[in-house]
Formats: sequence, C-alpha cells, structure tokens
Amino acid sequence: MLLEIQWFIYALVSNGVLSPEEAVAVYAGLGEEVTFENYAQATLERLAEGCDEESANQLLEQIQEIVGYAVTQAAAGNVPPLELPEVTYEEPAVQVAAAPSPAQAAHPAPQPAAGAQTAAPRQNFPPPRRGGAVPPPRKGRSVPPVRSAAPAAAAPAPAPASAAPVADEEEQPRKKGSKRAGLVMDTPRTFAPVEVDYAAINGYGDLPSLSDTASLDDAGLEYRMIYLLSCLRYLGCSDLHISAGSPPFVRRQLMIERIDSYVLTPEDAERLNLCLLSVERKQFFLTELDCSFSLEVGVNRFRVCLMMQKDGISGSYRLVPDHICQLEELGFFARDAETIRKLLDYHNGLVLVTGPIGAGKTTTLAAMVNVANERRTDHIITVEEPIEILQLSKNCSVTQREIGKHTISYHSALKAALREDPDIIVVGEMHDLETIENAITAAETGHLVIGTLHTGDAANTLNRLLDVFPPSQQAQIRAMTAGSLRGIICQKLIPNGMGGIELVYEILINTQAVGNLISEGKTYQLKSTMSIGSRLGMFTMDQLIMDKFNAGLLTYEAALDRMTDSETIAQLERIHALEEAKRLNPGKN
Repeated sequence: MLLEIQWFIYALVSNGVLSPEEAVAVYAGLGEEVTFENYAQATLERLAEGCDEESANQLLEQIQEIVGYAVTQAAAGNVPPLELPEVTYEEPAVQVAAAPSPAQAAHPAPQPAAGAQTAAPRQNFPPPRRGGAVPPPRKGRSVPPVRSAAPAAAAPAPAPASAAPVADEEEQPRKKGSKRAGLVMDTPRTFAPVEVDYAAINGYGDLPSLSDTASLDDAGLEYRMIYLLSCLRYLGCSDLHISAGSPPFVRRQLMIERIDSYVLTPEDAERLNLCLLSVERKQFFLTELDCSFSLEVGVNRFRVCLMMQKDGISGSYRLVPDHICQLEELGFFARDAETIRKLLDYHNGLVLVTGPIGAGKTTTLAAMVNVANERRTDHIITVEEPIEILQLSKNCSVTQREIGKHTISYHSALKAALREDPDIIVVGEMHDLETIENAITAAETGHLVIGTLHTGDAANTLNRLLDVFPPSQQAQIRAMTAGSLRGIICQKLIPNGMGGIELVYEILINTQAVGNLISEGKTYQLKSTMSIGSRLGMFTMDQLIMDKFNAGLLTYEAALDRMTDSETIAQLERIHALEEAKRLNPGKN
C-alpha cells in the first residue's frame, strides 16, 4: 500500500472519520487499479453520501488538507504508526510501471517496506497546502458527520481533488450533471527564450508563416510559437489568436489585425495550441474543453486561454507586461495615483477595480498590490485565474494562489484565506454570489479586500455588487457595503486619436454622503455626488476625459466620442472652438 494512502488513512482514523476496517474496505473495493488519487476520490464519495451541498463543499476542502498532509509525510519517508487489517483481495505480482515524468524522476516516491503490497505507480499530485506534525486524535470528527445526515438534502458528490486523466474516463465514468471542480496535476513548464534579430522585425511580413505547421515536429512547433510570441511582444501587440478556420490574428492598439493570410486547419490549430502544454494540462483540456493557464518564456509571461469551438481549437495568448508598472506609468495622473495609494493605507474595507474585459484591470491590480507590498508590513494573499504577474515578497509576505492549480474556486479560496491570517486579500474576479458575499464579510471583519468586477462605471458596479443577492438580503448587504466600501476605480482603454491608446477612469470615494446613497438604494445619484467631490479625490469619467484632453493626451474627436454628459460635452466644444479660432487667427488674442 502506498505511503500516501497509509498516511491518508492514518489521518482519517486518528480523527474518528473512518474505522480501519472501513478504510481497508474502500481500498479493497478499488480492485487492482489503486492510486492515491483513486483512493482519495473513493473515500470522498463515501463520506459525501447524504451530505447537503454546504457540508459536501466543506468536506472537499478538509479532504484536500488531509491529502496535502499525506503527501508531505510520505515525501519525508515517514511510516504511520497504524496497523491495518489485511486486504482480502490478491493483487497481481507484477505491474508494468509507466515511464516516470521529469518531476517523478527528480523526486522519486518512497519505496514501501519489504512485504508490503504493491500498487499502481503514483501520479503527480498537487503540492500540499500545509504539512507538519501528525494530527492528534480529536474528540470530534474533522469532517461533517454523514451517517446522521438527512437523505432528502443529498447533493451530488464533489469533484475529485485532481482532474482525472482522459485515459480514466472509461474506467471511471462521470455521473450525468456532475461538475469537474478538481485541481490540475500540472508539471511546471518553462521555456528558454529564443534568439531573435529584432532589427529585422519591422512588421507582420517579417514573421514566420504558419502554413508549414504540418511539416514541423513537436520541437519545431514549440520554437515557432515562442519565436512568434517574442516578436509580437516587440511589435507592441497585446494578444495573439490561433483559431481553427481563421487566419492567425493579433490585437494591437485595441484593433484586430491579421498577421498571415493562411487559414489554419483544425489539425494545425490543435498542434499549435497544444504544443506548449504539459501532459497533465493537455489531458485536462481534452477533458474539460476549456483551459486557462500562465506560460513562462524566460522572464516573459503569457496568459493562455484555450477553448473548443465548431471548427476546432481556439487559443488566445495575452502578453503580460514584463514588469510591475507604477500607477503613473499605466496612465494615472499623479494626483489620482496618490488617491489610490491612500485607499491602500486602510486596514480593512473593500476596494474595487472595475472595467470591461481588456481594460487593464490586471496590471492596475498588480500595481496596487506592489504599492501595498512596498508601503506596508503585512500578509497578502492573492487569488487569480491564472497568476499573470508574479509578486515577490518585499516588506509584505505575498502568497499567490491560482484557480484550478492551487484551489478549486474563488469562493472556496476566499473562505480558506480567512483562516490563513491575512491582512490584505486580492480577489482576481468577483463574479458570483458566494465570492461577493465572502469578500464583503472579509472586508467587514478586519481585512482589506481588493477585487475586480466587469462593470462600466461606479453606479453600475454597486448595482452589480448588490443585485446578485436575493431580495430578502438586499437591505442587509447594502448596509454592509455602505460601511465597508473604501473606493472604486473604474477604468477603460480608448484610442487617443494619435495612433495610440490612453487610460481613462473615474474614482469613487466612500464618504458619508456616498454611504447614505448606497444604503438607501439611490445609486443613480452617485454621478452627481462624484462630480462635485474633486476635493476628496473623486470625479466622473467625463471629467477625467476633459482633463486628458486639456493635457494633450486625447484629440478632440477621441474625447468627444467617449463623453456622455451634455454639460461636459458643451464645455469641450467651447474649448475646441476657441482653439480653432486661435489657430485660424493667430494674431488675435
């Protein structure tokens, strides 16, 4: 029996969750195909029978902790002080072991003692969240009791602690309607940068064509993709799209541009999009048909999102900035950057960064985390999908977690973070009721929570934040938000009319007047409150666009195209008319 399974059983038995006989019965029920992942999943399903949804989710989190504990103890070569009944079935004497992965070769599994039963080779498992001494026996159970649970509240068993490989799908068919909410057993892959003569790269015509994809081997494909991504970063592109049934195209200065006339076949798109994936990540994608992860090429990082569509596989590659930008570097005026820094001085509360997709929220969030990292001495926990910009611990201790790799979901990670003694919690995306509710609760209970939402302005941000709750909770949540909200930064990237792009934004600061409007449900009045709150550091998007125009950062046409307030538009037109008059009559004042 594998050491990991022995330690897993020891933790369950010592806490009164299962008896030794029950644990061995689960093991014997798996027959000859016994791996640590299979055993943990079978135990989880047994314990989850009759649980309601909340208990099942809690059970899943606790089983994951036990899994991490078992992996830690087994890796150290320790043997648990526990005698188990003999397994009743006879295992085969000889098993053919699969070729070890690079990670297994570097860290071989501990060999079982002489006479111990053999099992299938252990697959890679997600790194443990915590390890340490053997958990002492407790009077109560460490997981929700299941035998007394009401059958009427039964919910589908939670997903396994790691995504099952494609090869196991036939042996372990999924129940109809069940969700794959497990972690990806991902072997880290980093790629060395390739040599590029950037002096010879002056446009898309200098890039290698993808028309010869079918003739390249796997190593050649890897080189081609890395070379292409490196060149596109040099050309100032923000995204690369490799999609079956379409020519490859990029996004540059917010515009879509083709880089080749060759239409990718489904086979070409599949090979190009899968060539940079680890074996585990590839299996996960072919099972789930969607996948998001980060890619490292030297010091450069890319956010990769793959999906299956009617013509085949499509992949988008976001080129992440190669350094953490300062707020002023991103396009914030110095006065506004200082306002944002003051929001990060609070020891509790909720700060939101909002905007549409592609508005630069990730880089702003990273800049804000960096500010806190330099100005404070706290514990920062970030939850992202995936991790795009790496944060090194400076004055703060920074812990970064990735959805699907280190944790299952935003709301489960947020609940777990509250037990990890954080001072600042960064939530990459607040998009469901549980995540928003946990974020507001954390902000009320002494933590500074920084999160993002996909909304267009401050008023819509609050409506989106509050309207996810049922009507019976509306009054309570409005009161909680009015008390915990510190500020909202809502931003967009727009063409500046001069061949580039410019960051525009608005800032809402939670004053007593703003808090009253939130608690009374009068968010439609926020814009007028913001427009007269410049002394406190807040303003509307139209006011900021006017300031950018006056600073020469936007043309008249670009500014006019994005304004919505009639008074600000009239003011812009008057200023433009005066400038035109001066240009036509330079001799007159």
